[in-house]
Amino acid sequence: MEHKITKRQFLITTAMATATVFAWEPLFSFSKAATITPPRRLNLNGNWQVSQTGKSDWIPATVPGCVHTDLLAAGKIPDPFYRDNEKDVQWVGESDWIYQRTFTVPDEVLKNDRVLLRCEGLDTLATIKINGQEIGRSDNMFRLWEFDAKPILHAGENTIEVSFESPFTYIKQRESTNQEPDKFVKDRAWVRKEPCSFGWDWGPNLPSCGIWKNISLETFNQGRITDVLISQNHSGGNKVTLDVEVNVEIVGDATKSFKATLSVFHNGKSIDKKTIGISNGKGRGELEIKHPKLWWPNGMGGQPLYTVHVGLFDANGNTVDSTAKRIGLRELKIVLPENGNPLQFNVNDVPFFAKGGNWIPCDSFTSRVTPEILRRYVADAAAVNMNFLRFWGGGYYEDDALFDACDEIGICVWLDCKFACAAYPAFDDKFMENVRLEVRDNLQRLRHNPCVAV
Repeated sequence: MEHKITKRQFLITTAMATATVFAWEPLFSFSKAATITPPRRLNLNGNWQVSQTGKSDWIPATVPGCVHTDLLAAGKIPDPFYRDNEKDVQWVGESDWIYQRTFTVPDEVLKNDRVLLRCEGLDTLATIKINGQEIGRSDNMFRLWEFDAKPILHAGENTIEVSFESPFTYIKQRESTNQEPDKFVKDRAWVRKEPCSFGWDWGPNLPSCGIWKNISLETFNQGRITDVLISQNHSGGNKVTLDVEVNVEIVGDATKSFKATLSVFHNGKSIDKKTIGISNGKGRGELEIKHPKLWWPNGMGGQPLYTVHVGLFDANGNTVDSTAKRIGLRELKIVLPENGNPLQFNVNDVPFFAKGGNWIPCDSFTSRVTPEILRRYVADAAAVNMNFLRFWGGGYYEDDALFDACDEIGICVWLDCKFACAAYPAFDDKFMENVRLEVRDNLQRLRHNPCVAV
């Protein structure tokens, strides 16, 4: 008997196959001169231990993760999603917690010019110590945090400790200041933490803490690429011009000479390549794509993707750093109401009807959300003919895997910054600077995904 597959099964299967191709593409598609430098990171994910502050009953912990999933795994709390167990675990969010582990640093790591502790996600009010010395603090779940670790590290065994303060302690401190504008600020709005973790109409009140994203030591010499901005110009007829801006953090002499190679690839084939100079940490150049293959939302065409590679070299031609961004070629505009026509979206000069749904976090605990789960939900959206998803402001800035799936399946994203249903302390300069850095980090991470429409 002939076996027929559903549209949904087809979308999931083909999306996964596409993801596999693109995940391996940088390893095989570039010339030797442009091979991506392996990440110079010592991974600190994996096995940690955690204890409530002031107590000595340490339990195994997993990083990335959170204290609720660690307590669940150790049998210390009941399933908060069963019956009214949510009420019995409120003490977890009201307590302070300490994560710690030991790790080994090879001699060669400390020979690098810079050694940074790179924390991609700390939830939320954290104090970080290495070998008993404080090296930094965090107060924003949504930011990337980097701290200079080289002066404190030594070759051989080292210890790291990350202490998390309950968000409720900080909230009470802010509310007790009694300033006139404060009465308009809802309790959770004081903390840059996933709003819905404090409870919503659809979800439980389970504010957790922990190292919820990757943590590592990052090392580099001479300099590193800190940002790449790729702008597209579609006005050249049957070609698209890419304007590529490169920012470099330079170690030591800021006038040090560097060069960068800019390359663009499609399906492993080199399309164009340029070499530019880097002056005072900045460089800029153009790449040209003739006969471009355009990216379209679901139901309007295909989702071809290109890879832009940037290699950084010193004056002697030695590779210093490299990075790659995956892009789709498209122009997407919001057209304002005019002459009786409604507000609408326009992609590649074709108006289309935006139809979709509201995306909330898949789970109260982010570490339980896998790329496979994310891809399945995006494929489901496409299978029922959606072409848009709004990533709600009450959650968190989602993982790269979700945006990659939307890129590959053709789901446009209306991306909210993480604010919802509350007045926030916009009168507080420190709070606003924290938000500015949060938005910078996430825009730099996500702006090259063709799915991001708003």
